Amino acid sequence: MCAGRDVKVLTTTDDRLHDLEPGMVAFSTPKTDAPTITVKPATLLQEIDGFGAAITGSTAYNLMRMPEDRRREFLHETFSRNGGYGMSYVRVSIGCSDFSLDEYSCCDTPGIDNFALTKEELMYVIPILQEIREINPEAKILGSPWTPPRWMKVNNLKELRPHNEWTSGHINPKYYDDYAEYFLKWLEAFEDHGLDIYAITMQNEPLNRGNSASCFMGWEEQRDFLKGSLGPVLKKAGTKVKVYAFDHNYNYDSMKDQEGYPTNIYADEAGEYLAGAAYHNYGGNKDELLRIHNCAPEKELVFTETSIGTWNDGRNLGKRLIDDMNEIVIGTVNRWCRGAIAWNLMLDDDRGPNREGGCQTCYGTVDLSPDMTEVRRNSHYYIMAHASVAAQPGAHRIAHDSTGNTEGIETAAFLNNDGSRGLLLSNSTCNDREVNVIDGDMTFVCTIPARGIVTCRW
Repeated sequence: MCAGRDVKVLTTTDDRLHDLEPGMVAFSTPKTDAPTITVKPATLLQEIDGFGAAITGSTAYNLMRMPEDRRREFLHETFSRNGGYGMSYVRVSIGCSDFSLDEYSCCDTPGIDNFALTKEELMYVIPILQEIREINPEAKILGSPWTPPRWMKVNNLKELRPHNEWTSGHINPKYYDDYAEYFLKWLEAFEDHGLDIYAITMQNEPLNRGNSASCFMGWEEQRDFLKGSLGPVLKKAGTKVKVYAFDHNYNYDSMKDQEGYPTNIYADEAGEYLAGAAYHNYGGNKDELLRIHNCAPEKELVFTETSIGTWNDGRNLGKRLIDDMNEIVIGTVNRWCRGAIAWNLMLDDDRGPNREGGCQTCYGTVDLSPDMTEVRRNSHYYIMAHASVAAQPGAHRIAHDSTGNTEGIETAAFLNNDGSRGLLLSNSTCNDREVNVIDGDMTFVCTIPARGIVTCRW
């Protein structure tokens, strides 16, 4: 027993949508009939970059429609480490995405000297990112393109969307150098607005030909573009931005010749330019993360996109909460991911604004009410809030052992830079479960509600 210290606890269940108020659990003697989780802070695993959601054009537009005081309140709750949940990782599109107000690139007129940020960045995305950085200076930004400028592409599949050349196609190799300069100019333009970019991927969903704005980029194309153009351009410029390969599904969209996509690039000299690989969960099994890590343990992994929507009963917290926590947060960090990012932070009550040919059935991590004053928090908001409380940027996942009957209980443990410990727990059973948590000579008992998730911080 250790006197004089308390454990801060956050709890969310399927019937208490806003039960995220800090609670306190005193250190005490263990219960003999409860399973035990022993954390091992001396065994450091991967560093944690953070957790959060995408600031798409639609998200930023919706946020800017809110009354300023309500927007600031929501952003403070979401991103502040002082009185908020401290989310710290956001993703933005380089050019448009399927959740933009229009389809565009930052260089629609041929010639790379015509690069310029657009209304969407200047009026919506950048102001919101600046507000977030004001609230949480440690918030990291990851950028991903949905498509290069149309003039750089060949073989666009107009039959997918007649009269629209944003869909599919490939980068014309003769424009690889121009496209590398496009990335650099985008990085520099955001820096001019006080926004350093932490990481980029070379193509969102490179095996998806059908998104409203998209570009097919098989691993050989990504390898050649990185090795011959993007890597050397970024290196010459002295940028510290991390580059991640792939940025798509665990199952490589069932394309046999694309299996192991990032490891194929690691094996080439192009691999020297890569920090690691990024993944989504729209197909396949998260155990692919373990396989990729074991093939190249020196490379990083990050989980960059997941969605809820009408197809998976996305507003039903009772159905989504546990599965999303286990798959997206606990499941990915226990398989070596340094962070996890959900898709749109905010959509309106009609799942928009969205683009024809993109996802028109997605919900946001929160949805904005028609009067633009209230937000409905969905499962992705809660799981990212819990993860952000447990693990601050720079934390490390730590080893832990479980004994006794832990059926239905999933866990992940962290050591923060301030010496505090964080523990995520989920309970998929229909009964409340008590667990002993042991940290050296300190023990406390935590109750995980039925179908609930808990974060302990001490």
